[in-house]
Amino acid sequence: MDFSVLKKFIPTKPLATLAINMRSTSGPWGGSSTFVAQLRAFLRARGWRVTYQLSPEVDAIFLIDPRDDLQLKAFGMPEIIAHKQKYPHVQVIHRVNECDQRKGTSFMDPLLAKASEHVDYTIFIAEWLRDYHAARWFDVKRPNAVIYNGADAGVFHPIGQRKWQPGEPMRVVTHHWSDNPLKGFDVYEQVDNLIAEGKLPGFELWIIGRWPKQIQWKAARTFPPLAGQALAEKLRECHLYITATRWEPCGMHHVEGAQCGLPLAYHEDGGGVVEAGLRYGVGFRDNVAEVLNAARDRYSELHEQVLTRMPSGDRMVLSYAEILQRLLAEQNGR
Repeated sequence: MDFSVLKKFIPTKPLATLAINMRSTSGPWGGSSTFVAQLRAFLRARGWRVTYQLSPEVDAIFLIDPRDDLQLKAFGMPEIIAHKQKYPHVQVIHRVNECDQRKGTSFMDPLLAKASEHVDYTIFIAEWLRDYHAARWFDVKRPNAVIYNGADAGVFHPIGQRKWQPGEPMRVVTHHWSDNPLKGFDVYEQVDNLIAEGKLPGFELWIIGRWPKQIQWKAARTFPPLAGQALAEKLRECHLYITATRWEPCGMHHVEGAQCGLPLAYHEDGGGVVEAGLRYGVGFRDNVAEVLNAARDRYSELHEQVLTRMPSGDRMVLSYAEILQRLLAEQNGR
């Protein structure tokens, strides 16, 4: 077949050029890496040029993380500031997905506030995170939006999920790349002990990823860190997702579980996670066994809710692309 006739439909130059300050990586890592991969694929399929370098052709810069010691950093704040001074028209968009409270640190909030002085638009990954920073340093009158996290729908989906049937054990799962105790390991260990002691009959617990070294699981089935298809397949073998993370800006772990068809049992101090839990889950504080039993009793209702109200990576990246498009259109019209 002669493909030369198709050449006239191939753009001679990109629609626009976006520089991202953090690269993505394959395998288990943080949610920022998967976000970068999703946004890059979405934009490239629509004619954008996505790069990890600053050049005169760049129309917009996406600041993922301002830390100097960022493991996957492509370029940092000094380079962004210098580029913005040289090319004032370039739009800098900051995706805020961190805070000090979630890891018990004290450096992140001031770092984000300082970086914010050099951005044109701020996107928070949850309303809770926006309100958290607004109480400390962010002026909500500045251009901003909230876009909740979503996972790759081509990987994390409910097709083929094992729906729970009355009379069989309910398989409860959680997965974390981080072994930080604030991810909720005190609660997971409590559930493990309850199952081992026969005080939570009819439940199984699966733990995927990493956990504090001092924990010795008694009844839980454990798996190493997983990502992508391998992770999604494991999640679809389960029935209910549990997260006891505290003050999480949003997170990806429970999002990936929901997109695989799992209703959510969540800690009421879960930060941005609560926004998802209110849509298709049940919350707990000190009554985890009671809530797990309630989730089993309400499984059909909760399962229907998660199938109709789950997050979506497709909706997420479209929302980001629409903001980028609007910012560049407004800039060109000035």
